[in-house]
Amino acid sequence: MKKDKQFPEGFLWGGATSAYQFEGAWNEDGKGVNIVDILPHGSREAVPKDHKILPDVFYPSHGGIDFYHTYKEDIRLFKEMGMKCFRMSIAWTRIYPTGVEEEPNEKGLQFYDNVIDELLKNGIEPLITISHDEFPLHLVEAYGGWRNRILIDLYVKYAKTLFERYKGKVKYWITFNEINFCSVIPWYAAGLEFEEGEHKEQIMFQAAHHQMVASALTVKLARSIDPEMKIGCMINAIPSYANTCKPEDVMESIEANHEIFLYTDVCVRGAYPSYANRFFEEKGVKIVMEDGDAEILAQGCVDFCSFSYYYSRVTPLNPEKVSDLTEDERMLGVLRNPYLKASDWGWVIDPVGLRIILNQLYERYQIPLMIVENGLGAHDELVDGKIHDDYRIEYFKNHLIQVREAIKDGVDVMGYTSWGCIDITAASTGQMSKRYGFIYVDINDDGSGSKKRYKKDSFAWYKRVMESNGEEGLDES
Repeated sequence: MKKDKQFPEGFLWGGATSAYQFEGAWNEDGKGVNIVDILPHGSREAVPKDHKILPDVFYPSHGGIDFYHTYKEDIRLFKEMGMKCFRMSIAWTRIYPTGVEEEPNEKGLQFYDNVIDELLKNGIEPLITISHDEFPLHLVEAYGGWRNRILIDLYVKYAKTLFERYKGKVKYWITFNEINFCSVIPWYAAGLEFEEGEHKEQIMFQAAHHQMVASALTVKLARSIDPEMKIGCMINAIPSYANTCKPEDVMESIEANHEIFLYTDVCVRGAYPSYANRFFEEKGVKIVMEDGDAEILAQGCVDFCSFSYYYSRVTPLNPEKVSDLTEDERMLGVLRNPYLKASDWGWVIDPVGLRIILNQLYERYQIPLMIVENGLGAHDELVDGKIHDDYRIEYFKNHLIQVREAIKDGVDVMGYTSWGCIDITAASTGQMSKRYGFIYVDINDDGSGSKKRYKKDSFAWYKRVMESNGEEGLDES
């Protein structure tokens, strides 16, 4: 075995976005209202009870970074940067504005025709997320979101429209963004609202079950339409470390990791894992399995497993119930790791954690893995048209070195798409000032600004990395 094993030939280098964070044009060409469009200032903690959009309130998803009108210029920048792959989502509400229409919105399909064709013309492989936190608001108001099984059929109908339209053009698909986050951000992930006294965890995990059934049906459907399509699942991967070597702490870290692997076990292996019964029983949850669900899950296993990776966490997480914690506590844990630094927003920076989760997932599943989100949200300063972001270069360098190490470990890594390759509105805060991109977009947190694009210093660095297939840029001090 070669000791100098590098990134494989055909590695999918690129960047990632989601429709609601960068498209804008929230009500143009027949698009309907999605569950994010009603969030004032993009705050996940402030879902208005009446779901009204107010005239004098700022909604980040309404304008995004205006990709809807600038996609040709932005894709040219992606090509210049050397991207081989671009992960994007399709806005369900552009295709079926309320989710229940008999026929799709042709103008919405035409927009994605144009974007996909532009990507292919520029030598960039599209990777499409079918549902990325942006499904129709009507499906919440009429059916209660993903708590209702009726969404399974509506989702599959929507996916069928996409597969038939883009057969032969789009090879790689992801069914749901971060499918394990129904219990972390239930509004974003599943359109869930709760009445006083409802068993939140029962509703959240049942909604996740409905999504996993929908995912499996979609995998089967894709293969029947185009056998060349490759369909993946996606989770938010957060490796958990024991706070001490005390056996009880180690056991708790294993249980915390089970919360991540439960979803991939279902999507990759086609069945709930052995630990699921106890996991649900201790939460007072009983998953309602309809006739045929087990067979659907078994027959709809994915081709690859993708994930986002931003940080690790330390156990014990210390919840009585997961639903009693704040969003940050559910994601990051309560304890802090003294060996790691943190970003401007308190997210710990742990490059080795990426190698750890790659090894954990590959040892478990033995199918190709793809990192479809990873990046550093930071304050960037535009001075005389320049953005000097050595801190971002350092972040990516350290993480990509660990991806390379995982490949040397024998992990089959098929690609890496950095999150927010062009600055977009942050999902967690609604801010533009939490910038991830290699391309700076002159928009402020209140939506003001010229919208002009500027290349950061990291643009040229990432270009060298991608064009050399990782042979340049990683080992320089």
